[in-house]
Amino acid sequence: QVQLVESGGGLVQAGGSLRLSCAASKRTLSTYAMGWLRQAPGKEREFVAAITRSDSNTKYGDSVKGRFNISRDSTRNRATLQMTNLKHEDTAVYYCAAAMNIARLPKGAVACWGQGTQVTVSS
Repeated sequence: QVQLVESGGGLVQAGGSLRLSCAASKRTLSTYAMGWLRQAPGKEREFVAAITRSDSNTKYGDSVKGRFNISRDSTRNRATLQMTNLKHEDTAVYYCAAAMNIARLPKGAVACWGQGTQVTVSS
């Protein structure tokens, strides 16, 4: 089974930027659609972004459209979430996820999860 490890979280001021990375333990990342979901304390899990296996299509949650960008590098077995113009309401634990197709990611129907990385945006 693929194991996913996130990195790049931290503390940033509102309006700032962060880049999250998700690395896979095995060279099978190209067989999965990849995505990011997040969960803030006391709130339900929220879909953030997803990208197809072929890197041909992306999806974004309404709250992050125009501010976040997801990409992948199959040669390095890695997916990246570039976050800009961060807002306080972006504060959450961000989870990398892999799924058989991109449609499953917004539903949280994933094959595996990363351990999560904390993003805190100070207002």
